[in-house]
Amino acid sequence: MIMIKALFLDIDGTLVSFKTHAIPQSTIKALEILRNKGIKLYISTGRPRAAINNLGDLRFDGYITMNGSYCYGDDKDEVVYKSPIPSEDVNTLLDILSVEKDCPCVIVREHNMFICNPNEKMDEFIEMLKFPRVPAISIEEARKEEVFQLSPFFSLEQEEKYLPLMTHCESSRWYPSFTDIVRKGNSKQLGMDKILEYLGISLDETMAFGDGGNDISMLRHAHIGIAMGNANQEVKNSADYVTDSIDDDGLWNALKHYNLI
Repeated sequence: MIMIKALFLDIDGTLVSFKTHAIPQSTIKALEILRNKGIKLYISTGRPRAAINNLGDLRFDGYITMNGSYCYGDDKDEVVYKSPIPSEDVNTLLDILSVEKDCPCVIVREHNMFICNPNEKMDEFIEMLKFPRVPAISIEEARKEEVFQLSPFFSLEQEEKYLPLMTHCESSRWYPSFTDIVRKGNSKQLGMDKILEYLGISLDETMAFGDGGNDISMLRHAHIGIAMGNANQEVKNSADYVTDSIDDDGLWNALKHYNLI
């Protein structure tokens, strides 16, 4: 019998359906059962704190946000780990955005977020994912404070062209329209390690669920990594088990498979 003490859960496509923008009732019930068993529940997302607006009344024990760049407990003031992007790399991308004016980019600071070069691409994204409205900021204003994540609406070709210029950074995608850029070394895997160290829980006591490219490191790292049925093949190949789609009770079915509910 496996002994799981902590679950790490992606949001979009894992807890929240891309189709309905809601959390399946089976998922809500499963998480309640796990909580009653004393299993810790952690969010692990590319979203910044200011953009986690789709979890309803569900309670979690902590949050890995911005792909591991900013981790905190259930009390938002309980910061476990934070690691901003070096200012030289922020300025490199902002210089690029001053030329690529048709490329929107979300600029994420510790407590808020803004957008440079807003246009209809961003409007479509906000509507599609029910993302919060993001205020605009000038490129010069964006240079003035620490930045933890940059999310430019780059094509794959643009990402291949520009990311090497940001020498202290790496990127990952959880949605095709844009890429999340964070400080090199930050990832959902690192976020897991920071949370586990803080809790005193072993990696052998963990399970993780995800569906996007930014979940791969977490799925490989957890004792049991579970890919949703709606994930792409690379994500599925990185998992120990592939469950059903989020819209077909995937999380519930996987937990039943492992006799956790």
